[in-house]
Amino acid sequence: MSETKYYLAVDMGASSGRHILAHMEDGKIVLEEMYRFWNGNDKIEVNGETHRIWDTDRLFREIKEGMKKCAEAGKIPVSMGVDTWGVDYVLLDENGEKIEPCYGYRDHRTNGMKEEVYKIVPERELYERTGIQYATFNTIYQLMAAKLQEPEKLEKAHTLLQMPDYFHYCLTGVARQEYTEGTTGQLISVKTNNWDYDLIETLGFPKRIFQDVSMPGTLVGELRPEVQAEVGFNCKVILPATHDTGSAVMSVPSEAENTLYISSGTWSLMGCELEKANTSVEAMEANFTNEGGYNHRYRFLKNIMGLWMIQSVKQELEDGYAYEGRTDADDYSFANLCDMASKETIDSLVSANDERFLAPDSMIAEVQKACEEAGMQVPRSPWELARVIYRSLAMCYKEATEQLEEITGKHFDTINIVGGGSNAVWLNQLTAQITGRTVLAGPGEATAIGNLGCQMIADGVFKDLFDLRRCVYTSFGVKEYKA
Repeated sequence: MSETKYYLAVDMGASSGRHILAHMEDGKIVLEEMYRFWNGNDKIEVNGETHRIWDTDRLFREIKEGMKKCAEAGKIPVSMGVDTWGVDYVLLDENGEKIEPCYGYRDHRTNGMKEEVYKIVPERELYERTGIQYATFNTIYQLMAAKLQEPEKLEKAHTLLQMPDYFHYCLTGVARQEYTEGTTGQLISVKTNNWDYDLIETLGFPKRIFQDVSMPGTLVGELRPEVQAEVGFNCKVILPATHDTGSAVMSVPSEAENTLYISSGTWSLMGCELEKANTSVEAMEANFTNEGGYNHRYRFLKNIMGLWMIQSVKQELEDGYAYEGRTDADDYSFANLCDMASKETIDSLVSANDERFLAPDSMIAEVQKACEEAGMQVPRSPWELARVIYRSLAMCYKEATEQLEEITGKHFDTINIVGGGSNAVWLNQLTAQITGRTVLAGPGEATAIGNLGCQMIADGVFKDLFDLRRCVYTSFGVKEYKA
């Protein structure tokens, strides 16, 4: 009997990270969570201002801690890969040492950077070249902020690595830039699938810091000797689709070419796959993006604020936010917030994609203020707040679906919801009801499954993407919600 082969996904979101092991059993993928850790921005003073930064040293320690758990269990992976959120990056000097700080995408330093970029490259030209929607935190605007605010750091930089690439570098000593993550920065050409070096030089960014891009499935290397000694084993490091949405979309359990999906987590990423980027005026004006996907299958999607809003409300409530009728026995779990929201009657809505909800001092106060400004009933209890947020999200899904169909000429009868948000039962019901489409929800660990699936394709377990998706369906199934 052959020895079980294990594969390890380090799936790191903006609020938490997890180590998921996978192996095959009776033709199905079996998952095992080995370790989980908290993630979030620290706030530090830089040049007299408060900024949001990532503690990358702590995060790398967490990665190694989870790897040790695999060794302790006697389940040594043949390969591993890291996926994270998009756009953020680490700069390295000529000696390969990190230039700090590593800013988080919700940091305010990019305020006003859109105008600075558009002075040099008009918005329409930028969209045609990169296919990427405007978002205030894209790498292009972060680098413009660095150029204008901290030019000495860019001058000192020798290498730029986006977050998952940096952690792969820490593990192996090899600097590789992965394609799907790279596209989120708005600097990769839709024609060459590599950095748009003309654009980079036009914007005044140092060309030398950008590594040629590698595709998901590429071998990065093996673990550094010092990492091997610390975690207790050696294995290959394989590039997954390192952007978490790229991995999540890989695991959408559908073989249909025309599949509408929502990768639902801190962000809700709603879209479909295209073989060629759509950089039309209509797509640009609707703020759809063409992010790179596995095997150059473009993820034509819209970024929707997602569960960040409810995550923020939950955190404020757990921190002791006072409201009338509060008791110590209140349950602020996501499941209870969703369930209790379904029993409320408040009909107020907010524009969930408004930038005012990106990083407010208080999400509760911002939602209440938005309702008051619009002349709608102001939510007071946690359950009313949750109802307003969930209904607002479902309305965003409806609008995005209609825009997507109009722009692409495709029609979608079903919506596949994957990721942690697929467990939000009432939100799934709302989405089916408000969009008028059947919702197929699951799997919840979509990102980790896609990460693992990419490694398993590279190792010959699955022959291609659709072979993987068939196995995801048989392994995990879906829950159906009728319109």
